[in-house]
Amino acid sequence: MSVPRPLESIEKIGIVGAGTMGSGIAQVALMAGYRVLLYDLKPSQVQQAAQIVERNLQQAAERGKLDPEGVRGALERFEVTTHFSRMEEVDFVIEAIIEQFEVKQALFENLDRTCQPDVILASNTSSLPITGIAAATRRPELVVGMHFFNPAYAMKLVEVVRGHLTAPETIACTRALAERMGKVPVVVQDTPGFLVNRVARPFYGEALRIVGEGIATVEQVDRLVRAAGFRMGPFELMDLIGIDVNLAVTKSVYNAYFHEPRYQPHLIQHRMVQAGLLGRKSGRGFYTYPDAQGEKEA
Repeated sequence: MSVPRPLESIEKIGIVGAGTMGSGIAQVALMAGYRVLLYDLKPSQVQQAAQIVERNLQQAAERGKLDPEGVRGALERFEVTTHFSRMEEVDFVIEAIIEQFEVKQALFENLDRTCQPDVILASNTSSLPITGIAAATRRPELVVGMHFFNPAYAMKLVEVVRGHLTAPETIACTRALAERMGKVPVVVQDTPGFLVNRVARPFYGEALRIVGEGIATVEQVDRLVRAAGFRMGPFELMDLIGIDVNLAVTKSVYNAYFHEPRYQPHLIQHRMVQAGLLGRKSGRGFYTYPDAQGEKEA
């Protein structure tokens, strides 16, 4: 059984996937003082990610979270690459690619072959089984869920997901790493949707059913939910997350619970994804965003 390298020896974090979540996690790690290597297949994606991270670090400085020297130091510790073989250099890996089980399994099989044998392989999956992802590797005891929430640099909570064979040392190291990044980790079991997304499915689903049945409008539902004390309504939140991402998670949880009715996806979401109305990143979802950059999730 492999033993993870000590937390104190983790200096360079590899992030696989340069989309919204990968870029956000990179920023979090950089602000915590780590070196970061951000990988993606597409040159255009890593270039865009580099620009986003630099811009967000500058904005963090404007808000007093970093000083100018801190921004320079973070950018000096930041690299992007399209060469997967460079993952052999890193001390800890966080995967943040598309939410498809077979794709993640294939990636973890490649990470297992490429990374040093004592490197923890963490997945940012929001709902897929860590136990199944780990089965593609020869180090299931070093595979763990490390689920950040969007936007990663602002949201404090991180779910640390214990797979069936995840070693206690792996959980302890991942939890401590999250704390060093300024996050609040909560250790959860490897159940469909883990903690937050399992609770959130009825939150979104009931809102969609209310609108679908003509009981209230999108704006009315969001306004009532905010009045109840939430910072955002369910439709505002779906636009922020990405309607396609939200739908994918809903389908995953629904299928994993053998079609439990309370987790059933809604036709409204399905039709919006078909139409390319994905929320903030596409410029239009339940609301319109004139200044959107058209950024796509990796």
